[in-house]
Amino acid sequence: MATMREIRTRIRSIRNIEKITRAMKLVAAARLRRAQERVLAARPYAEIMQRMMRNLAQGGQGLQHPLLEVREEENIALLVLSADRGLCGSYNTNLLRHATRFLDDYESDRVRLLIRGRKAEQFFQRRRTAVEDAQAMGSGADLVFADVQPVARRLRELFETRRVDAVYVNYQRFFNPIHQEPTTLKLLPLETPAGAEEAAELRDSQETIFEPSAEALLASLLPRYVDTQVYRAVAEAIASEHGARMTSMSAATENAGEMIETLTRTFNRARQSAITTEISEIVTGAEALK
Repeated sequence: MATMREIRTRIRSIRNIEKITRAMKLVAAARLRRAQERVLAARPYAEIMQRMMRNLAQGGQGLQHPLLEVREEENIALLVLSADRGLCGSYNTNLLRHATRFLDDYESDRVRLLIRGRKAEQFFQRRRTAVEDAQAMGSGADLVFADVQPVARRLRELFETRRVDAVYVNYQRFFNPIHQEPTTLKLLPLETPAGAEEAAELRDSQETIFEPSAEALLASLLPRYVDTQVYRAVAEAIASEHGARMTSMSAATENAGEMIETLTRTFNRARQSAITTEISEIVTGAEALK
C-alpha cells in the first residue's frame, strides 16, 4: 500500500495536470469558436460552387479543359490534412486509418502523397511511405484564402501535366465538437452530376448560355473551384482538430478531478488508520506502566 507521502505527491501531480488540461481546453474552445465561424462561412459557398461547376461542365459537354479530362486512374495524388500535435483524442488515429484504407487500393509507387500536419508525416515515415511534400498544418488562427493557394496550385499542376490521373483530399469533416467524420473528397477531375434524378433535372432545364464563351468561363472558374474546395477542407480539418482537442481535454480534466477525489479519500483513510494505530500504542503503553 502506498504511503501517505506518496499519495500526497500523486495528488499534487494530478492537480498540476488538471490545471494544464483545463487551460488547454479553454484555449481549444477559443480557437474552435473562430474556426467554426470560418467553416460555417466557407461551406455554403464551396457547396454551391461545386454544384454550379458540375452543372456548367454538364451543360458545356464537349469542352476541352485540362481539369475536365477524365482518365483511367493509374496514378493519383492524395492530400492528407492532419494535426501537428496530439492530445486530441482519436482525431489523428481515425483520419490516418481512413487514409490507409483508401491507399490500400493503389500501389505505393502510383501514389503522390502531399501532407499537411506533422502527425501524418510521422505516420507515413514510420510506414516507409514516400512523401512528396510535407508541411506543418499550424493552428489556423489566422487562416486566409491565400494560405491554401500554393498547395492547390501544386495539385492542379500535377493533374494538368498528367503526372496523376486523379486528385483526392483526405480530411476530417466537422459536424460539432464531439463528432468529426473522416472524409475523402475527389477534387479532380471535376465530375458531372452522377445521380439519375440530378442529371434528368439538368436535361429538363433550359439550355445553358455562356457569356463569355464556355471555354473562357471555365478557364477562369475551374482554378478558383479547386482553391475553394481545398480551403474548405483545410477549414473543416482545423475546426475538427480544435473540437476534438476541446472534448478530449474536457474529459481529461474530469478524470483528473475524479482521481483526486479517490486519492483524497485513500489519503484520509490512511491518515485515520495511522492516528488510530498511534492512539492504540499510547493506550497500550499506558496500561503496561500501571
